[in-house]
Amino acid sequence: MNQTAIQQAIVMARKRMESQNETLMGKHTAHYLQQLERELYGLLEEEKEQIKKAYLDSSRETCLSYGENPPHDDPKFAELYYKNTYEQS
Repeated sequence: MNQTAIQQAIVMARKRMESQNETLMGKHTAHYLQQLERELYGLLEEEKEQIKKAYLDSSRETCLSYGENPPHDDPKFAELYYKNTYEQS
């Protein structure tokens, strides 16, 4: 499965949280990383919409350059592309 940059950042934050020890500094760092992870999930939704828009724009531009009607100009195709490319089964 491919991963977007935000998905990779979430995995990195999660791994760092898991590796923190039980010291006060470790707990503080883990708390900070939990906050960061929550914010990254918000950004993941934005990134998903950007990828879907880019897919539709690309499909539209490619077809128009060949004088055809875009076959994948439907948002459901962009959603399907995202799921098949970036979401785990």
